[in-house]
Amino acid sequence: MIYRPLGKTGMSVSIVGLGGEYLEGQDTDAVRQVMDRAIDAGVNILDIFMSEPNVRSNIGAALKGRRDKMFLQGQICSAWVEGQYTKTRDLAVCKESLEDLFVRLGTDYIDIGMIHYCDTEEDMKLLEDNGIIDYCLEMKKSGRFRSLGIGCHNSTIAKKLVETDLFDVLMFSINPAMDMIYNHYSIDGFMEKVDGLKDGGEAPAQLDVDQERAELYTLCEKKGVGITVMKVYGGGRLLSADTSPFRQAMTTSQCIQYALSRPGVASALVGVKSVTELEEALKYLKANDEEKDYSWIFNHIESYSGNACVYCSHCQPCPVEINIAAVTRLLDQARISGITPEIRQAYDALAVKASACISCGACNTRCPFGIDAMENMRQTGVLLG
Repeated sequence: MIYRPLGKTGMSVSIVGLGGEYLEGQDTDAVRQVMDRAIDAGVNILDIFMSEPNVRSNIGAALKGRRDKMFLQGQICSAWVEGQYTKTRDLAVCKESLEDLFVRLGTDYIDIGMIHYCDTEEDMKLLEDNGIIDYCLEMKKSGRFRSLGIGCHNSTIAKKLVETDLFDVLMFSINPAMDMIYNHYSIDGFMEKVDGLKDGGEAPAQLDVDQERAELYTLCEKKGVGITVMKVYGGGRLLSADTSPFRQAMTTSQCIQYALSRPGVASALVGVKSVTELEEALKYLKANDEEKDYSWIFNHIESYSGNACVYCSHCQPCPVEINIAAVTRLLDQARISGITPEIRQAYDALAVKASACISCGACNTRCPFGIDAMENMRQTGVLLG
């Protein structure tokens, strides 16, 4: 394993880290197997944004007796309310959920206290006005947080957050689709370069990242704010030619290499639900330069369209308790492969189907990527019932 300093925190973290999201729904043995293999491989950082009680308890059980082997990035403002994940800015609810995390993990400190998902100026104000920032700073002063971080998907807001000098760590979405496509719909200069590539021009030695995102990464490096990366695979979409905006499948090693090549990045947190998926990510450590090379994507850049859900669950909670991320994942799979018996079985097993959607629009307003989740529910209802 290779380790990098996590900004100025004093911690050195593995360049391949774990995002715990997909461990939710796995049984105790499956979670332990993933943790066993991760620790054996030298993985030493794990993000836990999930508020679902069982996955927290399973991770705690898997880490019992070896808490010192893993830096925990535990998130505040993610809560389990009436049987659903919810993002909250209610300080009392935040405190209750955080204490639950401490208990279920069997620890009295969190290495990186991560404020969950701040993408707007309104959200920044709520964190301050509701006392959440002050509470987190108190937690850091007392040692229950060894460092303080914040998660964000918006480069404009992320720069403002970093410039406050309050945060030691930024958790940010980094992959080539987000860097080069989502932010380039109307940049003439970028399109001119794309047209040149399509006409046979040579790809530049360095990828042309959105200017503001590039400035963010450099700012973090300058200020010593370590970046931990989420959405390394773009919710898995970059790994398939059918769903990638480049219309070519990237490998896990290429995606990880892209994230690690950005200034300020300490660790690429990959979401896995099994040892097999973890082994796929760990291939990066033995990959050669050719296997890591992602420069070919310049030859496949095109305007992106469609519902590019990355299944992050930020659209929750749903008032009728639809698991929107799970439904959308099955919809995307059905669009690609047709309705297989496996897809039908998985959909039928959902407690609440897409057809229960009441079109309230709450999910759309919460999505950090502008996805029309209501339309996805409508299409799933037509396709799968």
